[in-house]
Amino acid sequence: MNTPIRIALIGECMIELQHRADGSLQQSFGGDTLNTAVYLSREMGAQARVDYVTALGDDSFSDAMCAQWAAEGIGLTRVQRLAGRLPGLYCIQTDAAGERRFLYWRNEAAVRDCFTTPSAMPILAALLDYDVLYLSGITLAVLGEFGRKRLIDTLSRARQRGAQIVFDNNYRPRLWAFTEQARAAYREVLPYVDLALLTLEDERALFGYADGDAVFAAYEKIGTPEVVIKRGAESCLIRVDGESFDVPAQRVAKVVDTTAAGDSFSAAYLASRLKGDNPAQAAEAGHGLASRVIQVPGALIPR
Repeated sequence: MNTPIRIALIGECMIELQHRADGSLQQSFGGDTLNTAVYLSREMGAQARVDYVTALGDDSFSDAMCAQWAAEGIGLTRVQRLAGRLPGLYCIQTDAAGERRFLYWRNEAAVRDCFTTPSAMPILAALLDYDVLYLSGITLAVLGEFGRKRLIDTLSRARQRGAQIVFDNNYRPRLWAFTEQARAAYREVLPYVDLALLTLEDERALFGYADGDAVFAAYEKIGTPEVVIKRGAESCLIRVDGESFDVPAQRVAKVVDTTAAGDSFSAAYLASRLKGDNPAQAAEAGHGLASRVIQVPGALIPR
């Protein structure tokens, strides 16, 4: 029997409030890397061991998060529980077309101290033994400068030991003090990235790239082996070792909520690649999962 692939996803899960048309709120949990972790665990099954790396409080919401993750088969050994702290919170408001607006309450979230505590040191050391490490631009933002430096140093060492580093750009301007701070953080981590899962709009907003060709040219200079550009309802563009792919998205009759569309695409794409599929097959798997996710409210659809 093959040894399961060890995958660690690093980031933040928050309390999610879904604002409904009648004014009521539906409570659940979500966050970009957590959404990907759940869908990746479902896609990989017994072929992988998926762990989530974060910091939570010692409150009932944090208890419920851990219970939900365990039910999805996600490992909790890299989750810190910090006394007296709380998770972040966000509210999703959607318009008639299914487009979303987010309201956040996260400044005091426990994840900000994920890699600053003494208990973080053995977790950082343990990351060196994983096959795949996954993070996002939101991960870089919420960790703060000190935690971010510790993580990037760990990514460098893990890659030297053979780990694959996967990065989803997910740029959120409100999480950064100013744009150049974000650019500097991204430029610090990108040289270690093996698979870049990018949203074209975020690349435009952060670096000013005009189109996919400009993005590919920039990442070729960095030396990123595999680059995927997600473009919502349009086709995704892929370049792997100089070979290009253009894979159409799957159309749906009615978009209900686009939350986690990109996160689910990333999960299915990565799972497909880890199973040995080629980039075009992986993109089709990504589009397929994302098309199902956007027809259901909230970040995580039922199994």
